[in-house]
Formats: sequence, C-alpha cells, structure tokens
Amino acid sequence: MSLTYQKLLVAVPLILRGGNVPTIVGEAGIGKSALVAEIAKKLGAKLFTTVVSLSEKGDLAIPIPPLNETSFLQTKNYGRLADIKFGYTHTLIQIIEQAEVEPDRTIIWFLDEFNRGSQAVQGELMNLVLQRQINDLVLPDNVKLILAENPDDSMQGFENAEYAVQTSDAAIKDRTTRLVMTVSVRDWLQWAASGKKRPHIHDLVRQFIAENAELLYPKNRDIDLNPTPRAWQRVSDNLFQLQTLTNEQQDELLFDIVAGDLGDNCATQFVTFVQEKTTSLTAEDVFDSLPSGPKLPQTIREKFESFSEIQKLNVMKTLLLTADMRLDNNAGRFSELLNLIAPDGQYALVKQMTSAPILDDLYASDNHYANVLYQQIMDIATR
Repeated sequence: MSLTYQKLLVAVPLILRGGNVPTIVGEAGIGKSALVAEIAKKLGAKLFTTVVSLSEKGDLAIPIPPLNETSFLQTKNYGRLADIKFGYTHTLIQIIEQAEVEPDRTIIWFLDEFNRGSQAVQGELMNLVLQRQINDLVLPDNVKLILAENPDDSMQGFENAEYAVQTSDAAIKDRTTRLVMTVSVRDWLQWAASGKKRPHIHDLVRQFIAENAELLYPKNRDIDLNPTPRAWQRVSDNLFQLQTLTNEQQDELLFDIVAGDLGDNCATQFVTFVQEKTTSLTAEDVFDSLPSGPKLPQTIREKFESFSEIQKLNVMKTLLLTADMRLDNNAGRFSELLNLIAPDGQYALVKQMTSAPILDDLYASDNHYANVLYQQIMDIATR
C-alpha cells in the first residue's frame, strides 16, 4: 500500500503526535522534501534538515580534548584521566538553541536520504533515532524526527529498485513507521495551481500534465534523465524566467533547457505542446482558412512573415505532424510557406523530412501540388 501527498499530510503529523518516528519512502524527486516542508508549515514548526547522504562520520559529534585544567581528574589507582567533551554539528547546536528560546514550539529535524548515507554515518544516527540521544546530549522533548529514504530492493513492492543505498538496520525498521509515498496527479495539480504571488507551477506545465498524466512520473524510466515532480518544478521555474527574454531567444533555448531536466523524449513532447499553445498559427489556421484552395490567404502569409525564423520552423514542424500533405490544398499552401523561410531554415527542415515517410507519400501521390512540393523539397536538398 502507498499514500498520496494529501494523505501523508494527515498521516505524518498523526504519527508524530503518537510519539513515533515516520520514515517516508519514495522515489527520487517524488516530493518528500516538499511534503515535510508543508507539514512543518501546517504545524507551525521550525524545520531543520540534514542530508544524510552528504554527511561524514563525525559530522554530528566529534570528541575534543579538554579545554581547561578542570577537565582533568586525578585518581588514586588509574592516574590522571581526561574528561573528553564533544563538539556538535552546527545544526544540532541550532536545534538546541531553538528549543531553549521556544520550548513550546515543535521542532522537526528532517533526516533526508537516510539510507543513502554510509553504514558508519547510519551507525552514528542510530542512538539519535532509537534513544533520542547523541553521546551525553539528549534531544529536547519538542524535537520531532522525520526520516526519508529511497526504496531499496529489500522493501516489499520495490524488488527491482536500483538505488545505491545502504539497507537500514533492523532496529531502525522496528522503531520507525514506514510510509510509502506515491505520485497522485490530482494532488500534484491541486498543489501546482496554488501559490501566493504566482502559482507554484507554470500554467503550460499544468496543462501538459493534465493532458498527459502519465508523464508526471513515468513508470518506464530511461537510463539517463527522467521526468519527476521535482524535475517538472524546475522546468516551470525556468519557463517563468524564459518569458523575460525575446521570442527568438525563447525559441532558441527552450528545448535544451527542458531536455536538461526531462530528457530528450519527454522534452520533445512538451516543447511541441508549448509551441502548439503559444504559436499563433495552427494547422487549422493555415489549411482551413478562407478562401479555400491551394493558394495561401494573404492574412496567413503576413502573419507568418512576421515570425522569427525559429518560430517559422516551429510552425512548419507542427504542420508536418498534424496535416496530410498529400492533399492538394495542403501541399500548395505548405509550399508557399516553405518559400518564405530563409535558405538555411529550408535546408534544416528538409533534412529532417528526408528521414520521414512524407517524401514517399508525396512521390506516390497523383495530386499536382503534392508533386510540386516533392520537387521543391528535392531542389532544396540538392543545393
């Protein structure tokens, strides 16, 4: 069984109130950190985070030599002994200071990527989780612990997990409550539309996921980059920034920036979607506008000519994907648009078309303008 984001907003505080430690298990980028941040906000709690995978042995507490003469004890039978003290991590010191300043306010200490830390680091954290104590320092009562882990192949339902993790000690498993987090498109879209100054997620991303729900977190994963809720948030943030650039700069950068978060396959789908939503000429505009026939209407011509070269190419690529070029009217109008593109753009478009079935379709067609378009493409290809 697994729980959605919204259900975990109820389950995690419930476990904390019961005096127990929840362990949130979920794939990378699924939203575990965002969940804990929202829980802290709802509880009015102060949040501290330690990324265990980035921690080294001794980071939490390290022995330090005596700092003054009173730290030494002279014994009769065992000689002079040093009372070794410990230096504690700055995060732990901040937690103690916060607890003293506001003893009635809940403090959440979030141990993220718990099972991606080394065995030595996990060993240091054992007493923290099991006994709420590090050496001689006991955690204040208002400090609540939350763990987050990536799945490992020893966990039920994750037998095929491939994360580089250290399987948690049996004592940790026995003393914490495991909550498996799953992606809910409905929950994510609800969160994405909320926000104060602006929605959490750009409108184009929300529309795309609403129409392609399986791409929020695809089950089939590529070896390299893949969509995750966290990756989509980065795409959204970058889209807001892209809007401050010129249209030509946006067109030049959009695919590469999106592909850097989602991978090429998903980026291709998303960029095509964005172009369809933002381009002012659709296949219906180009091929169905009056007067009908193979001649391109003047209004369409003027609008197309006002575009940047990259926008023109985006329109042409969309037309190729959405219209049948074997039809005389379509072929005639597409041919006119092709003439309105700069020579370099023509060649780039034709080069892409040579590996597609469209050339065979045009060659086999008996329609006049389809044959004209075929010859035009061949002329461009052999320049």
